[in-house]
Amino acid sequence: MTMPATIERQDSAGAAQQGLAWPVTAALRALAMDAVEQAKSGHPGAPMGMAEIAAVLWRGVMRHDPADPRWPDRDRFVLSNGHASMLLYGLLHLTGYDLPIDEIKRFRQLHSKTPGHPEYGMTPGVETTTGPLGQGLTNAVGLALAEKTLAAQFNRPGHTIVDHRTFVFLGDGCLMEGISHEAASLAGRLGLGKLIAVWDDNGISIDGKVTEWFADDTPARFRAYGWHVIEGVDGHDPDAIARAYAQAIAETTKPTLICARTVIGHGAPTKQGHQDTHGAPLGPEEIARARAAMGWTHPPFHVPADVYAAWDGRARGAALSAEWRVRFSAYAAAHPDLAAELERRLAGDLPAGFSEAAAAALAAETAAGAVATRKAGQIALTEFAKVLPELLGGSADLAHSNLTFHPKSVPVTRDPAGNQILFGVREFGMSAIANGIALHGGFIPYVATFLVFSDYARNAVRMSALMGLRVIYVFTHDSISVGEDGPTHQPIEHVESLRLIPNLDVWRPADAAETAVAWRAALERRDGPSALILTRQALPPQTPAHLDTLATTGARVLVEAPHAAATVVASGSEVRLAVDAAALLGEAGIAVRVVSIPCVERFEAL
Repeated sequence: MTMPATIERQDSAGAAQQGLAWPVTAALRALAMDAVEQAKSGHPGAPMGMAEIAAVLWRGVMRHDPADPRWPDRDRFVLSNGHASMLLYGLLHLTGYDLPIDEIKRFRQLHSKTPGHPEYGMTPGVETTTGPLGQGLTNAVGLALAEKTLAAQFNRPGHTIVDHRTFVFLGDGCLMEGISHEAASLAGRLGLGKLIAVWDDNGISIDGKVTEWFADDTPARFRAYGWHVIEGVDGHDPDAIARAYAQAIAETTKPTLICARTVIGHGAPTKQGHQDTHGAPLGPEEIARARAAMGWTHPPFHVPADVYAAWDGRARGAALSAEWRVRFSAYAAAHPDLAAELERRLAGDLPAGFSEAAAAALAAETAAGAVATRKAGQIALTEFAKVLPELLGGSADLAHSNLTFHPKSVPVTRDPAGNQILFGVREFGMSAIANGIALHGGFIPYVATFLVFSDYARNAVRMSALMGLRVIYVFTHDSISVGEDGPTHQPIEHVESLRLIPNLDVWRPADAAETAVAWRAALERRDGPSALILTRQALPPQTPAHLDTLATTGARVLVEAPHAAATVVASGSEVRLAVDAAALLGEAGIAVRVVSIPCVERFEAL
């Protein structure tokens, strides 16, 4: 990376201040200080401490196009320590994304494009919603896994059209969260060589120095996972950072962790290195002194034209994306069917044969008779997998109980072009990885565990719903009928708890046919996740009436009764009890209507 003239770097500064007078990073630091100060809320410390790490990545290493944030073969960037959001907003603004300075001024304000934590779908260039610590890292594992699998499925000799990296910044808090263990362990086993994580090792958290409660040997921990670890990187030395990125990119068989030692709030004369910079404005006096230390004489929210020009990534980005489109055109000429299929999958469109597969699934379920709905789920999955190569998923070490495998299942550990992920006992990590896969595009992820363990996955399920991602959750063994396993495995409040999550469709089918409809509805849905709640015990088939509209209505009448004295509404295994009870009441001269309502959310949306 070349660094001519003073705009690029001033090397005369001492080691403790190296890069501090670099106008490129001074602009990042100033925007972070100014935005947090104006909002009277936020986290200036991490953006100030990670300025050099971010500048080197975004200006010369990462392949991205500010004018086309959704370019398919762009590198992905995830800010797992999402409280440092002003770092990302500053990067997006300075490099030329559609994030004007007025939005920077509206940091953390209602309806702005600069919320307190980055939100997917709100800000151009934000790849995922990062709020709960550790999930950004785990999303990044999903993004990298999706890239590796998609590349294996579509690249051909002489035509490499899926070839990008995933970069993720993370802090001590992300490493403390248990989900980081789940994600990093699986990433190492999967050999995700295009995943590069940068640890902001500043030793400070909200409560002070992390050594009082976090004394892990993080490099040793990640080496044990099977990662490539680069230690001792001066996070304020652009040359050292650039060398670390080059080493990480050269390693293609393992994910890389770059351990970058930084000073939180770097540049704030009296507060740098202290917890006071973590989650509070610096104050006018400290900001003035920081400006002087950086040689930044400009008023708040002002960036000179020459600094904007030094940051502007639009020309480079346009060239990178244009070059990829030339390569894709050659690929399409050589492999037109593959190119068309890739475009379909990246667009999220279902194939032309989907309706026929749905009909076949329903016919197979009708012929199945009385089966457990977990078995009915497998029957449906088998039919849909015949026409949906984008199905990519698995179970938290329960595939043979959840029945989330099918004749075409091939683990990605055995074939990189496979379609099954053996997640191991990692419910939370599994679910957040699925979010990353969905965010990447080209796949419809599905994951499975017992319903009672949805508690472990819950926060990632909530993030699926918040981002509006097409992720399918299969939760089996759904009632106290799991008897002999004891109370720890008997879900009681779990279905209602899941129904409390906004934008999550919860399906609890009453029989095999309703299960096929539920799978179809989940696959057709493009604006949010679905949870399929399935039984271990066999359920008798109900009437086929009104199945044709069930996917949209979420409910159907099973027993009609003119002048009914009451309507009984039920879902799942309790529907048969309602039908039997209605029959007994009918014999007693009391007319009762019975409604199966497998998806309350669909019904309430009518």
